[in-house]
Amino acid sequence: MITEVLINGTPSDGRIPVTDSSVLRGDGCFEVLKSYDGRVFGLDEHIDRLSASASALQIELPDRSEVSSWIEKVAAGLGTGAVRVVVTRGASVPGLDDPSNVIVFGHSWDLPDGPARLFPVVAPWHAAGVDWDLAGAKIISYGPNMAASRRAKNEGFDDALLMTTDDLVLEGPTFSVAWVVDGVVETPSLDLGILDSITRRVVLDIARESGITVVEGRWVLDRLERASEVMALSTIREVQPVTAVGGLIWGPGEVTKSLAGGFAERTG
Repeated sequence: MITEVLINGTPSDGRIPVTDSSVLRGDGCFEVLKSYDGRVFGLDEHIDRLSASASALQIELPDRSEVSSWIEKVAAGLGTGAVRVVVTRGASVPGLDDPSNVIVFGHSWDLPDGPARLFPVVAPWHAAGVDWDLAGAKIISYGPNMAASRRAKNEGFDDALLMTTDDLVLEGPTFSVAWVVDGVVETPSLDLGILDSITRRVVLDIARESGITVVEGRWVLDRLERASEVMALSTIREVQPVTAVGGLIWGPGEVTKSLAGGFAERTG
């Protein structure tokens, strides 16, 4: 169920022109936030990232206080669920002068039911650390990522684990990954061009505060053969155990359970 839709702060039926850049070009950015009983988690951090993405795309956003108020209004009506913010450039057809749009709406989205099983998929479209104009931006052009998810599901898995062409572990199509080797939490580093996930930030902070060593770096898939547990991190998944990556299999681990509990305390 979708709650009230706001476009530039005004209640809307959610329709935008077919001439909009998001329809014709996939030209825009977005954020997904989690509302807990009407209270948005990590609002400032998400607005910061939305602003950075829009700046990289050279799209001017309204004042952040306005965008924040729209998000909070939708969250209040939603209760618990996902709040989506989509920013489009406006008209992408010569001669039209439609302005940019900030679309905010909410919908129900429960935590995943149980652990995830991931299938490694090579992602040649991923920048993988090569600097470019939209590095780190959360853009709406997710077609390749969604294709990777479908590929994984066709192989009998829940989702994909994206890899570089030379076998470096990157991230999931819509989530970050981490794993535990000899009690140390390891996770791909941001210099690989992966998304600077808000959930990833919080979970790594919780790990450090708990006395767990965290190492961010570059590892090939074979590294997971040494892992005792693996986890997926995102706004919607929160801290989700991963029990398989291809032919590698694990049980849910104690570090993942501890970090999930710490994250629940932060959001509760």
